[in-house]
Amino acid sequence: MNHRYLRAYMAGIVVPTAFLLVVLTAFCLARFVFHAPIPIERVMVFPMALIPNLFGVWNMLWVRAARARWSIGFHGALLPFVLVPLGFTLGRLLEVIAIEPGGLVAFDTARLPYGRAALVFPVLVVLYYLVWKYVVAFLNDVVGVE
Repeated sequence: MNHRYLRAYMAGIVVPTAFLLVVLTAFCLARFVFHAPIPIERVMVFPMALIPNLFGVWNMLWVRAARARWSIGFHGALLPFVLVPLGFTLGRLLEVIAIEPGGLVAFDTARLPYGRAALVFPVLVVLYYLVWKYVVAFLNDVVGVE
């Protein structure tokens, strides 16, 4: 049997799952060793539950739409257009992110002025482009999806 979409899903979840292990380690060190006031349980639920699954489904969509002949890097660069609004909405619902006149405030401690916040999204799009073009495409090749 050919499980092309399952292999695409599995190749897609590798990158965010490995990255989130590093992020979770950093959060645990910050919270429990350095006593930073960061509520891990509220911060990590969204990324650990949703992002790897979205990467896997997004990779399955790319495999399905491979006939469209756009690059996997371009396809990956579109993913922040889904993740950022979802993350911002969830952050507002969980009252982790606040909007103030000077910028965005996370956890009542971290402040991000609007000027810098405007630079984060283009950097994120470029980063996703590179990760998908080189890492996810490599993993797709390894599992024989492409």
